[in-house]
Amino acid sequence: QVQLVESGGGLVQAGGSLRLSCAASGGTFSTYSMGWFRQVPGKEREFVAAITRSSGSTRYADSVKGRFTISREDAKNTVYLQMNSLKPEDTAVYICARGPRFGIFADSSVYDYWGQGTQVTVSS
Repeated sequence: QVQLVESGGGLVQAGGSLRLSCAASGGTFSTYSMGWFRQVPGKEREFVAAITRSSGSTRYADSVKGRFTISREDAKNTVYLQMNSLKPEDTAVYICARGPRFGIFADSSVYDYWGQGTQVTVSS
């Protein structure tokens, strides 16, 4: 059974930075793409970033491009999300998910395992 556990969330002032981590267990982490999504109560889950296996390609939502960076460390079965220049509208629960073996997708329906999420709150 695959498990994904996020960490690194917290409260930060606008303009600040946070680095989220997602530790995976129970599967062959290195052979799958990974993604980060975020969710605000009452709104649909929103794609943030994704990375292919072997870190070959990355993809970002327009709202975070240039501010967020997704990376992975297969030796540690971990995917990261470095978030810089944070804005109050970035406030959400951030959730990591396992994607397909091939390709890179913003569509949440192709992701099969999800973490519980970590809260990020950006104050103005």
